[in-house]
Amino acid sequence: MTHSLLVCTSCASTWQNGKKVGVSGGEILLRELSQLHQDWDKRSQFEIRAVSCMSACSHACVVTFASEGKYSYLFGDLPSDRENMANTASAILSCAETYGDRPDGLLAWKERPEPLKSGVIARIPPL
Repeated sequence: MTHSLLVCTSCASTWQNGKKVGVSGGEILLRELSQLHQDWDKRSQFEIRAVSCMSACSHACVVTFASEGKYSYLFGDLPSDRENMANTASAILSCAETYGDRPDGLLAWKERPEPLKSGVIARIPPL
């Protein structure tokens, strides 16, 4: 089964005169996830995809786990500072691994690592 890990690349952006300035927190998170993904045991089961915006700007940084026939999860309020980015990316992949192992995708609160315990914005039922 193929799973998607979607990363909002607009999250934690700085804007001036209607244009994005510099590198966003979401772009930094995407880079960190991509680097860790290369050595991750479950990399063949998950594709990491950049999404230009997930419309959860007040909850930046945001990622989503999605797969056909499973619940999808939208996680937000993930740390966007460079110092915590490696820990955040590692926690995301750890949670993604649990998600990938579940036939329905359901993730119990106690199974989620910080900062994903308190960061659920939405749990969307499968179509």
